Amino acid sequence: KIIYNLCMKKLNEKFLEEKKSKFISILYEIDNIDEANDIIEELKKEHKKCRHIVYAYKFDNIEKSHADKEPNGTTRGLIDIIHRKNLNKTLIVVIRYFGGTLLGSGLLTRTYTKVTSMLFVE
Repeated sequence: KIIYNLCMKKLNEKFLEEKKSKFISILYEIDNIDEANDIIEELKKEHKKCRHIVYAYKFDNIEKSHADKEPNGTTRGLIDIIHRKNLNKTLIVVIRYFGGTLLGSGLLTRTYTKVTSMLFVE
């Protein structure tokens, strides 16, 4: 099994805090689906104490999004941004450390979308 150098594949990373919850968004370029899965597995090992690792990817005609037990629809922004920006061979991951306050689905949705959008702003 190949362990990828995650730094080489990482295109950008952003951080946002909302009511003490910490959100880290990371944009990766991927060469295949296995690579996306390997990156996610590595992030799970690296961020053992986080509450959620949500992600979305698109590779040619294959796409997937995973909400990792977050409320329905709150992580929709990840795949929406991939579509809006016509991205391909791209993996977007958001790592959430829970800060003790429930954000509610509206604020949670906006926060996931905002931290993902930040990846594309210099």
